[in-house]
Amino acid sequence: MKIIAITIRHLKMKLKQPFTTSFGTFVHKEFLLLEAKDESGIVGWGESVAFDSPWYNEETLKTTWHMLEDFLIPLILNKQISHPDEVSKLFKNIRKNNMAKSTIEGAVWDIYSQITNQSLAHALGGKKDKIEVGISIGIQKSLDEQMSVVEKAIQDGYKRIKVKIKPGWDVEVIRELRKNFPETPMMADANSAYTLQDAELLKQLDEFNLTMIEQPLASDDIIDHAVLQKQMNTPICLDESIHSVEDARKAIELGSCGVINIKIGRVGGITEAKKIHDLCEEKGIPVWCGGMLESGIGRAHNIALTTLSNFVLPGDTAGSNHYWEEDIILPEVITENGYITVPQVSGIGYKVNLEAIDKYTMATKYYHS
Repeated sequence: MKIIAITIRHLKMKLKQPFTTSFGTFVHKEFLLLEAKDESGIVGWGESVAFDSPWYNEETLKTTWHMLEDFLIPLILNKQISHPDEVSKLFKNIRKNNMAKSTIEGAVWDIYSQITNQSLAHALGGKKDKIEVGISIGIQKSLDEQMSVVEKAIQDGYKRIKVKIKPGWDVEVIRELRKNFPETPMMADANSAYTLQDAELLKQLDEFNLTMIEQPLASDDIIDHAVLQKQMNTPICLDESIHSVEDARKAIELGSCGVINIKIGRVGGITEAKKIHDLCEEKGIPVWCGGMLESGIGRAHNIALTTLSNFVLPGDTAGSNHYWEEDIILPEVITENGYITVPQVSGIGYKVNLEAIDKYTMATKYYHS
């Protein structure tokens, strides 16, 4: 395939309800969509998961657009590509900026799966017809509200509940949740809100039989996590610390975690995500697919990735209607009793709703040879 034209759109969509983590509250999601066209006229779509502020990592919507426009798009336009794995090789001299890289790579994978007349899941080597789905629940205004939101998610059939925690909203919240929902698979996500000095507090979470505690310590750390993991029975899951298969290898060898969360944008694309998956499978480390409040296009890529064999824990890929009054794909992603049926049509498996995209687009720019 040869990419001959690329369009970037800046979208802003309002969430159905505010989403609060240890680092901030989201009311709207601003993000970039990338539409790539190859010489035969086939169109593929990618989504940037970078937020408009550098809360999760150093990338933002504006830095992503800068990297795409000034570096990555010039490297890929009119290059002959036989397989999407080659995209990361084209970008190898660009340091980090993984979310920008994955935005283009996702569109190339979409085109490739259409050219080869297979679903994206099948193109990746996935075998599952359905995937188990968990849900990520933000910090609520009160404990009663937290209970209510968790109870509804359980009634909706989600296979795992992820609860955001932060200092002052942690052990007692989890204790109360566990008292009310003793059998529900549950995990806590700290988004790097603690330090090793909080080890005694975090060790209290062992009594609640959590599936895991996600990224309790610094976002760039694997050393202190190894120290903490030795003191805890609850598996630590690394998220922000893992940007590549090399990061995963080092973390596993150090004993920094028992689980890894793979996010396509954080690691630079599907190709690198597959490498991390394969390494973790070899080393006996289970993985799951995290979410970044994606629209349906990014969600479709996550669904396809989750069909790989070592995604044995429910991910954060909840249905569209959990996040949006209206998504930008047709049909929207539907969760039924905690499962999503994997689409079998070629490409990402969903039709892009251009009318909805136009409604939420704030700016557009077109690039061609």
